[in-house]
Amino acid sequence: MSLEQSNRSFATFLLVLLAVISSRTILAQEDKEVQAVLQANDKFTENLYSILARKPGNVFFSPISVHAILSLAYQGAKGKTLEAFTKALNLPDGRVAATGYKDIMTRLNSVENVTLRIADKLFLQESFKLQQSFKIVAVNQFLSEVELLNFKEPAPAAASINSWVEKETNHKIKDLVNPADINDDTTLILVNAIYFKGKWAESFDVKNTKTEKFYLNDDDTQVLLQERPEALDAQVLELPYANRDISLIVVLPNKRDGIEELEKNLAKIDLARITDDMYKAKVKVALPKFKIEQTIDLMSPLTELGLGVMFSPDADLSGIIETPDPLHVSKIIQKAFIEVNEEGAEAAAATETGISTTAQVDDSTTSLKTVLVDHPFDIFLVQQVGPLVEVLFAGRVNLPEE
Repeated sequence: MSLEQSNRSFATFLLVLLAVISSRTILAQEDKEVQAVLQANDKFTENLYSILARKPGNVFFSPISVHAILSLAYQGAKGKTLEAFTKALNLPDGRVAATGYKDIMTRLNSVENVTLRIADKLFLQESFKLQQSFKIVAVNQFLSEVELLNFKEPAPAAASINSWVEKETNHKIKDLVNPADINDDTTLILVNAIYFKGKWAESFDVKNTKTEKFYLNDDDTQVLLQERPEALDAQVLELPYANRDISLIVVLPNKRDGIEELEKNLAKIDLARITDDMYKAKVKVALPKFKIEQTIDLMSPLTELGLGVMFSPDADLSGIIETPDPLHVSKIIQKAFIEVNEEGAEAAAATETGISTTAQVDDSTTSLKTVLVDHPFDIFLVQQVGPLVEVLFAGRVNLPEE
C-alpha cells in the first residue's frame, strides 16, 4: 500500500551497515530471554535469507537489524497483528523480546578492540505522543532515543534523520530517507543503525595481492576449518578479527557452480550450529577483496513471512501512539554496506577485485591446506554466545560489484 493510500501511516525505515561480531561470552543459565532471542533471530535469518537468496548476484543484509526493529514495533501490536509478529519473529511474547534485546544491545556496544555501534531511534511527528508504556520499553529496553520532527516539512525532516544515520555509521550510509517517502500522514519513523570497523587478527599481506580469475560457473576451469560434504558439499572457514571474539564465516561450495545448491542446503540446517565441529588447521587462505552496498525493500519478503497484516489497513499497532487513527507500516527498507580487504573490514576503499593470500599458522598441526575462494560463496557475520551462533549479517558474494 502506498503512502498516498494511508490514513495515519506508521513508516518504518531500517538502516544497516556491516557489523562482524562473534562474542564467545558464556551465556548464563538464567538468561533465558537472551537465548530465546538468539534462537529466534537464527530462525528468522534462515527464513528471510531463503527469500532474499532468490535474487541473482550479490546479496547482503542484516537479519538482526530487521529483527530488532520489528521486535520494537512488536511492543505496540495487538490482536491479529500481535499474533503475526509472534509467529514471524519466532518469539514467545514481547516481554522476552524486550528483555533479550536490552542485554544484546548493551553487550554489542561494549565490544573491545574494534569500533562497533548499534543504536535505535524513533522520529515522531511533533503533534503526537507515544503511549507511555511503549516509550518506557523503547527507551529502557531497546535503548532508543526519541526525537520530535515536523513531517509536514519533508525535506528538513529527512535531513534530520539522514544526519543521525550518517553520524552513527561514520558517514558510510547517506540519504537513507528520501523526502518523497514522507507526507502529511507520516506519523513515526523507526531507524536501526549498526556500524563496524575492525582489522583481521592476522592481516593479509598486501604484497601478495594479485589479480586472479573469479569463476561464476564451472565452464573454465590461523583459521578454523570445517568440511561438510554430507550436509553442505562445502568448506566452512572462520576468520577472526583483532578482537578474536569477532569472526567472519565463509561457506564455500566445493563446486564452482554450486552456490544455488549450497543455499538450498543451508535452508535445511540450523545456522545456530554452523560452527559446530570446527577444528584448528594450518591453512593458506586466498580471499577476494570485495565491496557491496545494497538497498532492499523488505515489504514483499516480510509479507511472505506472514507480516503482511502490518502493511494493511487492518493493522493494529494501537499500543504505540496516542491517536484515534489506525496505524500501519507504510514502508520498510534496509541499506547495507560491507567492504573487506587485506587489513580487515571497512578499511581503505579498493576498487579492484583481487585475491589476497596469507598463511594462517597453527602450531598444533604440520599439515598445510590451501583454500582458494575463487567462486561465489556465502558469508555469515556472527556472534557466538555459549553454544549458539547469532547471525548478525548474511549474504552471498558473487563478484564483481562496484
